[in-house]
Amino acid sequence: MEEHVPDVTVVVAVYNTMPYLTECLESLFAQSIGTDRLQVVAVDDGSTDGGGAELDRWAARFPDSMVVLHQPNSGGPAGPSNLALEHATGRYVFFVGSDDRLGAEALERLVRAADELDADVLLGRLVGAGGRYVNQAVFRPGDQDDISLADAQLSWALSNTKLFRRSLIEEHGIRYPEDMASCSDQPFTIRALLAARRIAVRTGYEFYYAVRRTDSSNITFRTSVTRFLHDTETLMAFADTLITEPRARFNVLRRHFSWEVSKLVGARFLAAGPEDREAVRQGVAKLVESYLTDEVRRSLDVRHRVAISVAQHGTADDVAAVAEHYAEHGAGPLVHDGGRFYAAFPGFRAGGFPDEWFDATAEAYKGEHQLGPARLAWGRTADGRPALTASWPTWLPAQPDEAEPVLRISGGLDVPVAVRGEFGQVTATAAIPLDALAGGRPRLGPRAVSFVRTAEGQKARYPLSIKDVSAVRGRLHRVGARMFLIGVAPDKDGALRLVVLPLAVGQLARGLRRKLGR
Repeated sequence: MEEHVPDVTVVVAVYNTMPYLTECLESLFAQSIGTDRLQVVAVDDGSTDGGGAELDRWAARFPDSMVVLHQPNSGGPAGPSNLALEHATGRYVFFVGSDDRLGAEALERLVRAADELDADVLLGRLVGAGGRYVNQAVFRPGDQDDISLADAQLSWALSNTKLFRRSLIEEHGIRYPEDMASCSDQPFTIRALLAARRIAVRTGYEFYYAVRRTDSSNITFRTSVTRFLHDTETLMAFADTLITEPRARFNVLRRHFSWEVSKLVGARFLAAGPEDREAVRQGVAKLVESYLTDEVRRSLDVRHRVAISVAQHGTADDVAAVAEHYAEHGAGPLVHDGGRFYAAFPGFRAGGFPDEWFDATAEAYKGEHQLGPARLAWGRTADGRPALTASWPTWLPAQPDEAEPVLRISGGLDVPVAVRGEFGQVTATAAIPLDALAGGRPRLGPRAVSFVRTAEGQKARYPLSIKDVSAVRGRLHRVGARMFLIGVAPDKDGALRLVVLPLAVGQLARGLRRKLGR
């Protein structure tokens, strides 16, 4: 008799995650894929909160679909995950944190998509729960059928919460490094991504809910700062050894410095004692000297660039001063000088630190640029066409390398924006041609309007706010033989919305008769 092979093995490494473990298991055995296509391999890593007994209870309910293994505590999820892989029999393997949960159709959708695409690795959209942050960069572009680490957004999705073809894992002997208490899933994932023939992304469903416990006791949050330093050193050495393609290497190193290394010189640094602070500063300095290229340093957000650079060249007290400033003031205040913007962190233009570390011109594009509501009027474009004109105060002068700013109107219409004036006295103006609004296929419903600026590698986009619309009541506009009513309909937050309604001749005649009758 041929041995039954499940479609997917779900691996669950368990250590003291009650009562979240129960919700996790409920989500697994409620999967639409069905228990006959599912294998769950759970490893109790010495839990002391009743988690082991809870696993046994579920295994008794689903003896044909669940394997439970018990072992003394190993200090991290790597050992239990490796043990579970030795017992996995599914065509695919999926890793679930024992404090997380899946959407009801997650596994069925993932397996179907992987089979259709012949993908070795498939990412389904993750969302945070309980206040946990999950980077969405890899999901924003929508479904993708073939990506790699050379695509920048994938470097922000290195957790193991993906569907992997198990034959790929076994063929390449991919396992978790067991000397890491945290982040051990990243070397595993990177090796799989580099070996995969095809990596795909699916975004049309909430596949995975990453839960932050109310006591923030997830492994990522409870690892000590010195142990986290060790794990980060191991992680970066691994990436340095394995990743050779230049763009992929840049993307992954940028991610590690922006995320793991920066955590070492932030709130965790402030919570550490004097000896640990100095050990961390020295460790970060070595990481910077070994792996931080000038290109990667320039690409970092200013708060990360300053903290890491100060750790390399300053003292532990300097690092603490930067971390305290950010905790209290963020990256502000900004200093405008010579057409550039600088974050006035401690050490700015003091201690011999170069201005380049503190350059925040790129960050200036991430904030809101509208200092007051836009004024609207009916007018004309520069070439004399009827238009809706808008002008509003903004604080950021035009930059030498800035792409042309635009008003982006939903439906695919971009209108140029002129930005004129010096710092503190800057005005943005635009004229939206009525022909362009009324042209093409009619669009039902209000059309959103956003101001978009792009410079220093950053894009800022925010809704255009208005207040007084008395000067722009509805206006009739003709395009050829067709008539349109064009008007303004701000939303509840005061953001500009445009309405374009096509009018039939009969409607106009009836309206005229009513007007004459009155």
